[in-house]
Amino acid sequence: MSTLNADTLEATRQHIEAVYGDVPELLLDGIANLFENARLNKRGDSLWDENDVVLITYADQIRPDQTETGVSPLEAQRQFLVDHDLHEMLRCVHLLPFCPSTSDDGFSVADYLAVDPESGTWDDIARMGVDFDLMYDLVLNHCSASHPWFRSFLEGDERYDDFITCGDPNADLSDVVRPRSLPLLTEFDAHDGTRHVWTTFSADQVDLNYANPRVMLKMLETLVEYAWRGARIIRLDAIAFLWKEVGTSCLHLPQTHAAVQLMRHVLDHAAPGTLVLTETNVPHEDNISYFGDGTDEAHMVYQFSLPPLLIDAVATGDTSILRDWMASLRLPSEQTTYFNFTASHDGIGVRPAEGILPPDRIDALVQRVKSHGGDVNMRVHGDGSESPYELNITYLDAVADRRAVTPAEHSRRFLATQAVMLSMRGMPAVYFHSLVGSPSDTDAVVETGIKRRINRHKYTRDELDTALAGVDDLQRRVFDGYARLIRVRQSQPAFHPNASQTMLELPGDGLIGWTRQPHSGDPLTVLVNLSEEPRSVAPAQCSLPFSRDVLAEEMVSPDSEVPLRPFQVRWLV
Repeated sequence: MSTLNADTLEATRQHIEAVYGDVPELLLDGIANLFENARLNKRGDSLWDENDVVLITYADQIRPDQTETGVSPLEAQRQFLVDHDLHEMLRCVHLLPFCPSTSDDGFSVADYLAVDPESGTWDDIARMGVDFDLMYDLVLNHCSASHPWFRSFLEGDERYDDFITCGDPNADLSDVVRPRSLPLLTEFDAHDGTRHVWTTFSADQVDLNYANPRVMLKMLETLVEYAWRGARIIRLDAIAFLWKEVGTSCLHLPQTHAAVQLMRHVLDHAAPGTLVLTETNVPHEDNISYFGDGTDEAHMVYQFSLPPLLIDAVATGDTSILRDWMASLRLPSEQTTYFNFTASHDGIGVRPAEGILPPDRIDALVQRVKSHGGDVNMRVHGDGSESPYELNITYLDAVADRRAVTPAEHSRRFLATQAVMLSMRGMPAVYFHSLVGSPSDTDAVVETGIKRRINRHKYTRDELDTALAGVDDLQRRVFDGYARLIRVRQSQPAFHPNASQTMLELPGDGLIGWTRQPHSGDPLTVLVNLSEEPRSVAPAQCSLPFSRDVLAEEMVSPDSEVPLRPFQVRWLV
């Protein structure tokens, strides 16, 4: 420990003590070793800028055609992105869990430091990293029931005796928050009899025991290794469930926040410049608590409330709730920002709308999704009752019923929602199936019985090229329109994640607008019509002068009302 700066050593001790109440020497020594082998991981002098747009995708999202021998899915996807010049528009690629896994489409990790050979190799990921920054998942709440740690635990290897969280089936666990309607404890045959293992997400996903500092050290080593292997951003999956304490909700416990602070501290010293993103699909106030004081926890949190609120605004034509929520958004420091998205590999979370949307509007969203061919996943409460947890459908099909609108109208509505997301303060993230306009994969749901598969279709390169070949088809309209939105966005310094956001006082009858002001440079005014009727905005309502719409590429008179067609978005400078 003598080679470490005394202040760094003392700060590390304090972070460890905040989690454990004392300072296990094994953990302190292990962290010191990581610090002594530190490697810089930084892009320039800033955390982010207006060019930061993230693509969310699976490592095997595009599978090579049979004629492409020796090409991995990772390489096939890189080639697709480069062939379409997307490396010039998408700075970062978020590769969803690419490690060997036994279920949950990658989130039951069987080896944290390997790449699933069905997707490719670390060399393939390194090649992706030449054209793009990279973002990885650390699936740290649980591992696969096939992971060697768990198998050793069952076999009685004393090194792993306390690696896994077990529970008493007779204890009152009714306060524990459950994300899924599955048993919390699962029985496994162990060397000394039956063990009741804590399985928050499924019987194949066994919860790790972070009360054991050896577990913490293993995951900190993995976290740092990911940064050293090219991750600019690391997503802490399901972090809110990390710490277990019977008699509590086991959600957002103080030890969990202290653990995030420890992880941030370790990355800041072992891989400076690495960004921490927490994934907490929970009500808004709980979600933003992971910013900490603005310097000590997550750099970014998911903007989980945006997807359901935006669909609600489109469905009802009432933008007042979305407007008021956006007006309430605050950031604790310039070292933090929001990770804005509308769709991901999961469904559209309902919990983040709780306390914002009234129950009848949430019920209406559920019915809308079902009427558009989607479904809903439920979560169970302590009293045995259930409530909606997430809506399972592609965002494209949530926005409009493809059986009731033309491809031109469907794409216009969808791209309006995406323009809203791209315009907001924060770093935008685009899910692959939103980018290419994928329809809901209802066949996959029928075949597997897994509702989330509706939004996880895997393409071959030929299949994808064919889907995007029709100029007037919906998928091509979405793809071209999305690419143009991103190109224009990146040309505007007002879309820097740290540029301020001030809401305009517009009526909530489908209209919504705001102004983005960068630290240096000209402001930009966003005007959006999310209704089916034409609208207009008077110059006096915009507060700032403008003369040009950079999206429509047309001049706009500063002295007359600005017209907006149904589902039109204007970016005015």
